[in-house]
Amino acid sequence: MSKISKFFKGGGSAASKGRGGPSPQEALARLRETEEMLSKKQEYLETRIERELAAARQHGTKNKRAALQALKRKKRYEKQLSQIDGTLSTIEFQREALENSHTNTEVLKNMGYAAQAMKKVHENMDLNKIDDLMQDITEQQDVAQEISDAISNRAGFGDEFDEDELMAELEELEQEELNKEMRDVRLPSVPSTSLPSRP
Repeated sequence: MSKISKFFKGGGSAASKGRGGPSPQEALARLRETEEMLSKKQEYLETRIERELAAARQHGTKNKRAALQALKRKKRYEKQLSQIDGTLSTIEFQREALENSHTNTEVLKNMGYAAQAMKKVHENMDLNKIDDLMQDITEQQDVAQEISDAISNRAGFGDEFDEDELMAELEELEQEELNKEMRDVRLPSVPSTSLPSRP
């Protein structure tokens, strides 16, 4: 067994071991703590790099040995900084993957609950009974529509008369009324004098 696998196998807390591994929340919390620690180390290394660069400039050509030592330390700090950048990227990727896995697990769990609830709801439903019920509903809707149509149509009172006959009778009445009005009209008499001739 390698040292790394021993480290990871033996690295959990007693509470986590009893449950068969850490919960996603615990793992996420630890990853965030590690990210914070590495970010602080980054800041520290950036400060040290600036100091060593300033020291190398200060010694410059006066004390070449001190300037070279400062530049060597700066290079070591830059290498550490680069390693931390890579580690941070890896941790960030792992944290995002764990968050996504946890979200997917919760979604699947809730979908399972919903499926069980639907199964329970449909437990007492028989498709044949539903089909019969839907046919009954359709039939009753048709009956209701027929009743509604029957009620909304004009009642048949007076529909047995011929419309053409009625129109002819109405025209006769109008003509009689017109003749009566014409008899009562007095026209002016025609003048007896002759009209003047043209000038």
